[in-house]
Amino acid sequence: MATLFPHSQRRPPLLRQAIKIRRRRVRDLQDPLPPRAQEVETPSHHFSSEERALLYEEALYTVLYRLGQPEPNHVGESSELLRYLQEAFHMEPEEHLQMLQQVQELEKPVFCLKATVKQAKGILGKDVSGFSDPYCLLAIIEQGAAVPGGSPGPRRRQKAVVRHTIPEEQTHRTQVITQTLNPVWDETFILEFGDINNASFHLDMWDLDTVESVRQKLGELTDLHGLRRIFKEARKDKGQDDFLGNVVLRLQDLHCREDQWYPLEPCTETYPDRGQCHLQFQFIHKRRATVASRSQPSYTVHLHLLQQLVSHEVTQHQAGSTSWDGSLSAHAATILFLHATQKDLSDFHRSLAQWLAYSRLYQSLEFPSSCLLYPITSIEYQWIQGRLKAEQLEELATSFNSLLAYGLSLIRRFRSVFPLSVSDSPARLQSLLRVLVQMCKMKAFGELCPDSTPLPQLVTEALRTGTVEWFHLKQQHHQPMVQGLLEAAKALLSLVQDITGDLHQCQRTWNKIFHNVLKIDLFSVAFQELQWLVAKRVQDHTAAMGDAVTPEIGESLFQLYVSLKDLCRLGPVPSERDGVLALDGFHRWFQPAIPSWLQKTYSVALARVQRAVQMDKLVPLGELTKHSTSAVDLSTCFAQISHTARQLDWPDPEEAFMITVKFVEDTCRLALVYCSLIKARARELSAGQKDQGQAANMLCVVVNNMEQLRLVIGKLPTQLAWEALEQRVVAVLEQGQLQNTLHAQLQSALAGLGHEIRTGVRTLAEQLEVGIAKHIQKLVGIKESVLPEDAILPLMKFLEVELCYMNTNLVQENFSSLLTLLWTHTLMVLAEVAASQRSCPLASRRLKIALQNLEICFYAEGCGLPPEALHTATFQALQRDLELQAASSRELIQKYFCSRIQQQAETASEELGAVTVKASYRASEQKLRVELLSASSLLPLDSNGPRPAPPGKAVDVWAQYLLRLLPGLLPLLDARMFQKQMHFRPSVLKQHECTHMTTAVQVALRLSASSRRENLGPTRQLNPVQQQALLVPLLPLRRHLLSWKGAPSSGSQIQVRSLYYSESQHPACCFPQE
Repeated sequence: MATLFPHSQRRPPLLRQAIKIRRRRVRDLQDPLPPRAQEVETPSHHFSSEERALLYEEALYTVLYRLGQPEPNHVGESSELLRYLQEAFHMEPEEHLQMLQQVQELEKPVFCLKATVKQAKGILGKDVSGFSDPYCLLAIIEQGAAVPGGSPGPRRRQKAVVRHTIPEEQTHRTQVITQTLNPVWDETFILEFGDINNASFHLDMWDLDTVESVRQKLGELTDLHGLRRIFKEARKDKGQDDFLGNVVLRLQDLHCREDQWYPLEPCTETYPDRGQCHLQFQFIHKRRATVASRSQPSYTVHLHLLQQLVSHEVTQHQAGSTSWDGSLSAHAATILFLHATQKDLSDFHRSLAQWLAYSRLYQSLEFPSSCLLYPITSIEYQWIQGRLKAEQLEELATSFNSLLAYGLSLIRRFRSVFPLSVSDSPARLQSLLRVLVQMCKMKAFGELCPDSTPLPQLVTEALRTGTVEWFHLKQQHHQPMVQGLLEAAKALLSLVQDITGDLHQCQRTWNKIFHNVLKIDLFSVAFQELQWLVAKRVQDHTAAMGDAVTPEIGESLFQLYVSLKDLCRLGPVPSERDGVLALDGFHRWFQPAIPSWLQKTYSVALARVQRAVQMDKLVPLGELTKHSTSAVDLSTCFAQISHTARQLDWPDPEEAFMITVKFVEDTCRLALVYCSLIKARARELSAGQKDQGQAANMLCVVVNNMEQLRLVIGKLPTQLAWEALEQRVVAVLEQGQLQNTLHAQLQSALAGLGHEIRTGVRTLAEQLEVGIAKHIQKLVGIKESVLPEDAILPLMKFLEVELCYMNTNLVQENFSSLLTLLWTHTLMVLAEVAASQRSCPLASRRLKIALQNLEICFYAEGCGLPPEALHTATFQALQRDLELQAASSRELIQKYFCSRIQQQAETASEELGAVTVKASYRASEQKLRVELLSASSLLPLDSNGPRPAPPGKAVDVWAQYLLRLLPGLLPLLDARMFQKQMHFRPSVLKQHECTHMTTAVQVALRLSASSRRENLGPTRQLNPVQQQALLVPLLPLRRHLLSWKGAPSSGSQIQVRSLYYSESQHPACCFPQE
């Protein structure tokens, strides 16, 4: 090596190169930091070819002359380490072999063992006091000395090996620790050796023996064991030290670094347990022959080597599309460990080199900033300013300032450096902030950078500056290619939307990170800066627009207005603001565009309605959805209008009220326009249809669409938030103005829609009413042999088919309306037919059964019309008429007199007095026996008041009362065989009633009668022909009952006081069949 590269030819250029590098670094440190608004110049991690060659030589030298056993996680094969170095330094094979040969020709270093005697414990007490005064002798003995120690296997214990075999000048001795069994030395010695395979480490521990008098020793005596020591010392030479134990280790068995407790071995078996000694070993080099070791400080060379290997590790991970987690490979860790050990770098200097290397590489390579936390913590833990030279202190201060400036530049550009599209960006930013916080908290940072501004203030200023820079970058990005008001409006809209999105990200993600680490409210900082910048741009743009707003520009302005509302909504509420925001009252800048917005909203909605109707085929969307596509499109259109109104949400109450009025007016107008368009569409589609059922289907869909529209219109108060608007305008509007305006508009629109719906339903009902009337007319014309239940079957089948069809094609509201119309019309038709068929009981019975079945049909087990809608006054009157018309004469008479009896039973007064009657009828004799038992409170017939009647007059009085009582007794003709005693109150009959009742009484008296317990005359047995002849006079009574309809008669009623009866056989019907 000396012949190839003599010092006179090689060393001066290398020294000059090293001096140039150092001067360049000093000059870089003297340059001021660039302004924060500019990019920080990142230090390069690449070395020049000369520097890289020197580093490669240093690394090869370290591997070739490694000492000690490899660590558990390190690489043991030197060939693998050499191959790794070739890859890390990007050396070609020829260049690698050439460099390896040159290094092998270099002079070997001086091998040394750095031994540190830390302490001992549990050693023997050799003094009288029970303690010892221990000290250690240590040396390295190579093979060929007096005591062999390098052979494997158990060695023979030797006493005083170091003292008796090695010259004193080659022996290292520790201090004497007096009077202890657990001495602490913590002394370090450098022991040189030649061949590690033939060398061994020896340590002898001795107890220092000083010359003392017997009196002094007796004064130190504590027990009998001490007395025995006195006798033993008396036999040995004065001043001779006592052997306490030794430690013998082969160097080839040691690791590059060793730190453990070793047992002290005795020379005899007298005291086998002699305690332990704590030793630390480290193999180091002296006088390394590499140029880097001779020209640069050790930690600087180690720093460069670390920087090169870490750069290679990061590059390897990036090539494999993975991120480096900060852990070195086993090869790199082994090389760096060997180099630091051989150069005898302290842990502090290793941490310092690691910090300098990582902080520089972090500014040029991408790897986790958390890798910087360990060297920061290590430097802080071991920091002593006096341990570093002035140059090292300056370099450390430069690294602090450089990393701080670079970190602030990253924070200033955090939106682009840490994009949220990368999942680990928040964690990386948080790690960087924590590194900066820990660095600024270091004692070293405080001492070396005393004038540094507090980190939160620096970060806040960086965030503020970065926000402004980001805004200008975005503004340039959205700059339109073609200059114009419309293009400028679109560009400004895109800018505001990007700003809103950025503030959302700050609020959701970034603010939490800055607040947790630095207690900085990033969102407030960004919002304050951006809102001023946005306000200036928007105000300038609206001012350039003027009052003339085209529809295109108006649309872009509306979107800009909505985006600004979203932006302002992110800001703090007025009660929490420090001052006035630049965006306060921004809505006034957009006032000229309001008419354009409202007109645009109506025009777009109208076009959508027209297009929806034109595309509609008037076919239901499904079984459950009975309206067509245009109704859905219209609902969406109205929802969009409501959404536009909510987006507008004009702050001024009075103007907001007028805008809402306009929205409601346009919506109601669109609803009526839709009704006209959809009816025209139905006529257009049904014009060429021959199938009337298809036309009915379309009409059903039209009616359903209108009903759906009515439901949508009814939701306007909720969708447009009328309640909130009313609370806002209560102070600026007169009372009731909102009700008279908005609600009046809504009710007018709903009334119009209701009229259209009713018109459509009426059209459907008219188509069915013809069929219903036709079937009812056929019902009364069917021959008499057909039963009434069979006669109404065609009508019921017709209704079943048609109503099922309508129920399928109409929504429930419209179907109910249709049923109501059909029911009303059906009752009217039935009433007309019943009036025309009053004299035909058979037709009346059929109509009566038809009415009963129609009631069941329209009720539909609760799914049709409710009972209150069915049982109208018309229905009740018709039902009563049909019941009377369908009844026989006998039933009519019975109904009439039952009602009369009921009236008598309900009468409470006795104005005409009371009569007790006993009546009986025997069918076998066909006699009606009436006995007048007694009377009370009768009206006086004479002018002088009540008095006993003479015998002649009594019969007349009884006869008069009998004539009045017999109308109540006629129902007995159709009763069972009984005997009753009844108490009646005479009633005053109307004139027309008296006429018919007299006829009835005459017939009854002609059958049989009895008065005052005497028969009025003999009664003949009548045959059926005679009975029918006698009952013919009752026919006028039937006609009277048909016209009576159960109306109560005026005057007093007959009241039954008491009755008793006896039953017999039921008589045969004695009324003629009509």
